[in-house]
This record gives sequence, C-alpha cells and structure tokens, in this order.
Amino acid sequence: MAENKQKKKINKMVNITINIPEIYDKNIQKLIKMHLVPSRSEAIRNAVRDFLHNEYENLKLLGYFEEDI
Repeated sequence: MAENKQKKKINKMVNITINIPEIYDKNIQKLIKMHLVPSRSEAIRNAVRDFLHNEYENLKLLGYFEEDI
C-alpha cells in the first residue's frame, strides 16, 4: 500500500535579487499588514506564479503547445 502513495514534489528554491518601484513595495507591505500574505517573498512568488499561469494559457491559445488527445 505504501507503493500507492504519491511522492511529494519538492521544489528547489533559488535566491534572486530584483528591483521594484517603491510603490509596489509599499503596497506589498500593506498586504502583509492586512495578513493577506505572510511575507514580501510570498507576495512576489504569488505574483510570478499568477503571471506564468496566465502566460501559459495565452501560449496555449496561440498554439504553442500540442493539446492532449
């Protein structure tokens, strides 16, 4: 039965440095104070994840990926 358990996928994190406009940081800090995100890093990860998801959908619509048959 242990063979049927799915292995938990572990994503390796990489450290990057970015520069963002000050107003973005001020708004991220507001989100943190409102307890909508726990940290600046998590807010940025969420934004990148959403952007990549949306772009993937756009690329699928443009025919860059073969559809599953």
